Amino acid sequence: MKKICVVTATRAEYGLLKNLLYTIEADNDLELVLVVTGTHLSKSFGYTVKEIKNDGFKISRKIDILLDSDSPAGIAKTMGIASMSFADFFADNHPDILVVLGDRYELLPICSTAMSFNIPIAHISGGETTEGAIDEAIRHCITKLSYLHFPTCDTYRNRIIQLGENPEKVFNFGSLGVENIHRLKAIPFDELNSLMNNFLSCPYIVVTFHPETLSEGNVTDQLNELLSAISNFPDMKFVFTKSNADAGGKTINLMIEEYVGTHNNSILVDSLGSTKYLSLLSYSAGVLGNSSSGILEAPSFKIPTINIGDRQKGRIAAKSVISCPLNSAAITDSLRFVLSQDFRKELLDVVNPYEGKDTAFKIVKTIKSILQKDNIDLKKAFFDLPIIYGE
Repeated sequence: MKKICVVTATRAEYGLLKNLLYTIEADNDLELVLVVTGTHLSKSFGYTVKEIKNDGFKISRKIDILLDSDSPAGIAKTMGIASMSFADFFADNHPDILVVLGDRYELLPICSTAMSFNIPIAHISGGETTEGAIDEAIRHCITKLSYLHFPTCDTYRNRIIQLGENPEKVFNFGSLGVENIHRLKAIPFDELNSLMNNFLSCPYIVVTFHPETLSEGNVTDQLNELLSAISNFPDMKFVFTKSNADAGGKTINLMIEEYVGTHNNSILVDSLGSTKYLSLLSYSAGVLGNSSSGILEAPSFKIPTINIGDRQKGRIAAKSVISCPLNSAAITDSLRFVLSQDFRKELLDVVNPYEGKDTAFKIVKTIKSILQKDNIDLKKAFFDLPIIYGE
C-alpha cells in the first residue's frame, strides 16, 4: 500500500480536505496517514481536533507546534518548532507522498522538512494571489517545493507554470470547497437555529475577519472600521467566526468578544465545523470580511460577498463578490448595495469560477497513478516559457 500523508493545521483547511480524506480511506491500495497540528490542538481556537475524531478519521499523529503568541516572533518560533517536530515524524514515518492545501505559514517548514527527506509533495490551491497577506509568498514557496500541483482554476494553473513548473504535473480539477457544497446535506434551518441558541430568527450576515499581515495599519484600527460599519445596521444580525492564528489574530478575537458582549444583534462562534458552517452560509443574507470562503465557496450559494481590504486582493472572483476599501463608510455603502433587491436579482445566474467535477476523486486518482509507477524523480528542471521581447 502507498502511504499518503495529509497534514491539516486549521479548521478551514480541514473542511476543504475532508472529502479528499474519505476518498483516500476508501481506496484499498492507499493508506491514509493523517497528521493534525496547528490550531486544531489549541483550546483558544476551539480544539477542533475533536471534530476530526467525530468524523471518524484515525489520526496517525498529533503534533503540537503552536505557541501562545500571535506576535511575529511567536509565529517565527512556531515555524521553527514545526520544522523540528516534523523532522522527528518524517524520520519515524516516511510516507510515499505528502499532501498539503493552501498557504498557511505552518505549511512552509513542514514542506521544507519533507523535502529534506526526499518526500514528494502534492500541493492543492497553488497559483493564487492574496496581495494583503504573507500567505502570498508562502504559497509560491510551497509551489516550488512541490512535485504535483492541483490549482482550482485555469488561471492559477497558468501561474504555476509561469513559476517554472512542468505543465504535465499541474492539474486543474476545480475546488474541493465547491465540491463540498455540491455534496452538502444542509442542516435544516430550524435545527441549525436551535444549535445557534435561536439567534437566526431574522436575516443575518456571516462575518470573518483576519489580519492584513502586509498592511501598514494595525489590526485594532482595521477591525474598528468594520465594527463601526456594522453598528449602522441594528436590525440585521451578524454571526462572527473567529480569526485565525496570524499575527494579530488574538487581538481581533478579543475585540469581537467585547463587541458582541454589548450588541445583542451579534454573536461570536469558536468553530462550527464544515457542515454547520456551510449550512450557516446557505441560509444567510451574505458574507462580510476578508476570508477566502467568501470568494471560493459563497458564490455557489448565490449569496453576496463583501470582500474588504487587500487580504484577498488578486483572487479571481464571481460577480457576487463586491470588493471595497477597509473603511467604515465604504463597508456601510457596500452592505446597503448587496442587500438591495436589484443586486440580489443579479445573483440568480451567478457562476462560480472554481467549479469542478469529482474533484477529490480526480486528485486521489492522479496521485495514485503517479505513485504506482514508482518513477518519481525529484530532480526538478525549470520549465521555460517562450520569451516575448518588447518592441
